[in-house]
Amino acid sequence: MTDQPTTSTVHRAEELRRLLADYNYQYYVLDEPTVPDSEYDRLFRELQQLENDYPDLRTADSPTRRVGGAAETSFAPVTHRIPMLSLDNAFSDDELRDFDRRVRDRLVYEQDVEYVCEPKLDGLAVSLHYENGILERAATRGDGQTGEDITENIRTIPSVPLRLRGKSVPERVEVRGEVYMPKAGFERLNKTLSAKGEKTFVNPRNAAAGSLRQKKPSVTAKRPLEMCAYSMALEDEADLPSTHWEGLQRVKNWGFRTNPEMRRVTGVEACLDAYHDLLEKRNDLPYEIDGIVFKVNSMELQETLGFVSRAPRWAIAQKFPAQEELTVVEGVEFQVGRTGAITPVARLKPVFVGGVTVSNATLHNMDEIARLDVRIGDTVFVRRAGDVIPQVVKVLIERRPDTAEVVTLPPDCPVCHSDIVQIDGEAVARCSGGLFCPAQRKEAIRHYASRKALDIEGLGDKWIDILVDRELVSTVADLYLLKKSDLTGLERMGDKSADNLIKAIDSARKPVLWKFLYALGIREVGEATAKAIASHFGTLEAISEASEESLQSVPDVGPIVAGHIRSFFEQPHNNETLEALKNAGVEWQSEDVLPAQEQPLKGETWVLTGSLSTMTRDQAKAHLESLGAKVAGSVSAKTSCVVAGESAGSKLAKAEKLNVPVLDEQEFTDLLSEHGIA
Repeated sequence: MTDQPTTSTVHRAEELRRLLADYNYQYYVLDEPTVPDSEYDRLFRELQQLENDYPDLRTADSPTRRVGGAAETSFAPVTHRIPMLSLDNAFSDDELRDFDRRVRDRLVYEQDVEYVCEPKLDGLAVSLHYENGILERAATRGDGQTGEDITENIRTIPSVPLRLRGKSVPERVEVRGEVYMPKAGFERLNKTLSAKGEKTFVNPRNAAAGSLRQKKPSVTAKRPLEMCAYSMALEDEADLPSTHWEGLQRVKNWGFRTNPEMRRVTGVEACLDAYHDLLEKRNDLPYEIDGIVFKVNSMELQETLGFVSRAPRWAIAQKFPAQEELTVVEGVEFQVGRTGAITPVARLKPVFVGGVTVSNATLHNMDEIARLDVRIGDTVFVRRAGDVIPQVVKVLIERRPDTAEVVTLPPDCPVCHSDIVQIDGEAVARCSGGLFCPAQRKEAIRHYASRKALDIEGLGDKWIDILVDRELVSTVADLYLLKKSDLTGLERMGDKSADNLIKAIDSARKPVLWKFLYALGIREVGEATAKAIASHFGTLEAISEASEESLQSVPDVGPIVAGHIRSFFEQPHNNETLEALKNAGVEWQSEDVLPAQEQPLKGETWVLTGSLSTMTRDQAKAHLESLGAKVAGSVSAKTSCVVAGESAGSKLAKAEKLNVPVLDEQEFTDLLSEHGIA
């Protein structure tokens, strides 16, 4: 390495800066990346190395400045050459019409005025100063007269150009815009902060403001911030464009992101159309907006209209309904979901938010209550965006009354009074009365009748809904008490359909033990676990009486699953339903999975391919598993055998290539017959 860079090194550094600036603009402003991330990273590292070797090569517009320096920023005061004024607000269509009337009256205008409609991004207003195309200073709005110097932090935002693009760049220019955090980035940031046990942000605006005012730019560099430009100002005002819209196009050509939802319209009614169109799209946008800003397009007319003390007369913001409001938690109730999940719900002092009056908000689970430290009597932020269920996002601890009550999880289900169970490490608490609990009734019956459980043909979701809603069925035991006369009175249930459903239910009176155990819907007990438990204990009575310790002696049954099983059989209501099933003639059969020592295919891996005429794929899989085989989805050198039905394809070809034994359907059924499976 030499003390001074060679000419070729200087040229290479210039080329790298130009390339990286182009790639950055294409990726972050145009959303049209032209090179993969790996290529960008390679060039970035090359420039970093050159600048490390030759510090004199570092420039103010180098892309390496975006990573954030180690030094803390001072947030020194910055006086705005042109004050960053606030905007007046309109909260109704009539108020916007009044604004337009005032504009036309002041201009003595009879014709409609042309306006630019800009989404009002919910972020932080900033002012950026460029000299000879290079970013020199960035500041917050502050009080409108004086802001704070955030230059080093602004440099880290990818959509902020460090050097303006194009040839017609003025000697000095100020560009103003909004720094914001997209919704997806906000969610990721809060998840990361929560996982670290750090304080999360209430909304994307707070996240953007907090990120932009970090003392260490290196922290800001890691935050998913963006910027949209919305105006420009030139030192030589003679060079200003004649319209605001033209100014936005110049700013866009200099490399700034501008909002794609902006539009030019003529007349106040067109402004209102733009407002309502954007309000409808609001929740689908990838960023938060809280209204539209309407600006008179003509710069000459803007100058004529002038300013009042704190706001321009030529612009106004029409606000959308607020998505956050303050209210008081008057109580907490617990709801039971269809899978038994217990959800705490805050009962609120009614408040108008997100366009509706809200009196309830979800608290998700007890972990969320602990994280928020929400108590009955607290004043809270409630958020409602679009159709999203209202939720409590922050507690104002400073307003907490002395009478505030701590929220505790009830010991039993508020619907059926079965025990509420919460496993260590799980956020969700659940009702353990799965077979009996009315809140879980439909889901329990759906699972019981499903193809992989008792496979009651014809008993689909629609009929389960009808049977439960008509109070013909309360638990799975009631299915077996149904009579044809109960069904034929139902809409679209004829004699034949009723006969078929009664026969299908009747055919499910003698299930094998593992299928019945799986059909009970015990949490975490899937098919494989049900088979292992049934094979180990042999009878439902033995399973119901087994201790957690003995349950854990079954392969793949750990303490959590064992706890769920014990909890299920300890609930009186579940046992009452099991007794009702017995009384209805349900007799679970001895397990059709052979004991381990009698499983002829134990340790073997089989593969099924093609279609079988005498059984379904699931039935064939169950037969193989009952003989101890593991059934895999692909063929390998470790495959023990392949069963090939009609239209067997690539799996059969691969088996032949690897010399894996192959059985056709007849040979397979002969094998099953040898082991007592008809």
